[in-house]
Amino acid sequence: MAKVTSDFATACIRIAILYVYVMSVAVTARVSSVHHHLSGQEKPITNIFDTSSYGILQLENGLAKTPQMGWNSWNFFACNINEKVIKETADALILTGLAKLGYEYVNIDDCWSELVRDSEGQLVPDSREFPSGIKALADYVHSKGLKLGIYSDAGAFTCEVHPGSLGHEYDDAARFASWGIDYLKYDNCFNLGIEPKERYTKMRDALNATGRTIFYSLCEWGVNDPALWAGKIGNSWRTTNDIKDNWESMTTIADLNDKWADYAGPGGWNDPDMLEVGNGGMTYQEYRAHFSIWALMKAPLLIGCDVRNMTSETFEIISNEEIIAVNQDPLGVQGRKVYAYGPDGCYQVWPGPLSGSRLVVSLWNRSSKNATITVNWAALGLESSTHVSVRDLWKHEFVSLNSASSFTAQVDSHSCETMGRVEGAEWKGLGHRDEWGLVGKVKIITKVKLDI
Repeated sequence: MAKVTSDFATACIRIAILYVYVMSVAVTARVSSVHHHLSGQEKPITNIFDTSSYGILQLENGLAKTPQMGWNSWNFFACNINEKVIKETADALILTGLAKLGYEYVNIDDCWSELVRDSEGQLVPDSREFPSGIKALADYVHSKGLKLGIYSDAGAFTCEVHPGSLGHEYDDAARFASWGIDYLKYDNCFNLGIEPKERYTKMRDALNATGRTIFYSLCEWGVNDPALWAGKIGNSWRTTNDIKDNWESMTTIADLNDKWADYAGPGGWNDPDMLEVGNGGMTYQEYRAHFSIWALMKAPLLIGCDVRNMTSETFEIISNEEIIAVNQDPLGVQGRKVYAYGPDGCYQVWPGPLSGSRLVVSLWNRSSKNATITVNWAALGLESSTHVSVRDLWKHEFVSLNSASSFTAQVDSHSCETMGRVEGAEWKGLGHRDEWGLVGKVKIITKVKLDI
């Protein structure tokens, strides 16, 4: 697939993130027009978070109430996979404690099958790399309390030219179910020009016909705007081309995924592709930014590195329970960019509501220089008299006791901070749904500025 490029991403070389939580709050979210006051600039924000379609657009198969978490083989191993790698990865998820944090899917990507179907037209696993078969592998993964995922393609061939499932949907779905598969990633190569909605719907129906509940991940690359139609077809849908393990690709993909924030929610999620954390192409600080913004956007958290041999720094990032909690919040509203200013729009504010009347906000300094960013609480739908304490979600500690009406951050091109506690304020809300269940007084706010 084509390399993701962007002049904007090139100009905005660095990133810093600010998270703000409003926890145990008594607030009512209503239709509102909130004004942004950032460094003397004002911009009206109306209907930022539209959740009025929740439960209407999403597939109802009982899955994906929060974004999926797990591991996928492609980013690190590509076609160099076998049953030993999969078993050892399942073992590593257990031994490291990552499974207990929610990483439950062990997903095999492309190249697991033979290059041709058997004499009966069935998919068969590569006998050299998976000699025990997929059913035995699924049994092993299930014995660990985990779930096994597999890959196919809504075309004549997969992207690595193994047999695709186009025209074989019902046979292949039945095969997957008989093996005990729990997750299907369904790609878009060699699709013969057939409309994607038709191809992906047919596999949905085939999966449903098996009687087995299988998570359905559409990998259409965002070519035909799947966020507009995939909600009733799958549990997640790719909104972009493949991610690459570099800063430019990661930031560009975050921006592209942001466009579709209104269409994600419990049951179906925008998918900006798998995590590259730990694969070596970005700095430790950039990987922390990558993980944090994916969590804020309610993206699937699918580890893409070799968890058998990851560094302590990689483990620290992907095991951060406070950041994971943002991603897995049951309200399921995707955080989004609402304001950008400064050189090339590199100073950005991304808020998102959480359950229990909490609010999460990210401040990004995506320039190559240090910056001073000021946020007024009124700009986030909070009363201007709100007082905030500061908590660092990476250090897991409070670092300030009081910040009234606004917060000013010195955001370095390579820095990381966090903040948060609010007493006696009320959040007006930023969107036009009044059924978020946000009722009460603001009790706690957290801000995170990422060290990048």
